[in-house]
Amino acid sequence: MTERSAVHGSFTIERVYDAAPARVFAAWSSVKAKTVWNFCDDSWRLTLHEMDFRVGGQERIRTGPAGGKVHAFDGTFHDIVPDERIVFAYDMRLDQRLISTSLVTLTFARAGKGTRLRFTEQGVFLDGYDDIAGREEGTRVGLDNLQAALLREAA
Repeated sequence: MTERSAVHGSFTIERVYDAAPARVFAAWSSVKAKTVWNFCDDSWRLTLHEMDFRVGGQERIRTGPAGGKVHAFDGTFHDIVPDERIVFAYDMRLDQRLISTSLVTLTFARAGKGTRLRFTEQGVFLDGYDDIAGREEGTRVGLDNLQAALLREAA
């Protein structure tokens, strides 16, 4: 029998980007823009990315290492304030196994000529998958990729 558990965790990451809030916000608001920075590792395959960016809209992503488990992200947008805030909730599965459910709040604020992004995730990690540190590290990598994409765009 599977041992059941529910471990709660949260983290907040702040970054300052040398781009206006509208530009940083735009990097989160479309499949085309998000794919440029969010899936930069050639060892992973992206098989599905759909997004309906509106309150109540959905985002679905299927990705993972070549030959490995499918990482399935199914999210719903709960609050969108253009250039200021995005709130969404999502389930994460490995193949068909639900491993976590999270609430994410992104805020975008002017910081000099740039933007201060604050990313906060509050999650429940299920049935032995309690690697909040790994989730935070993956998020940090994605935010680093966003920085690189913004710099390439500005050049």
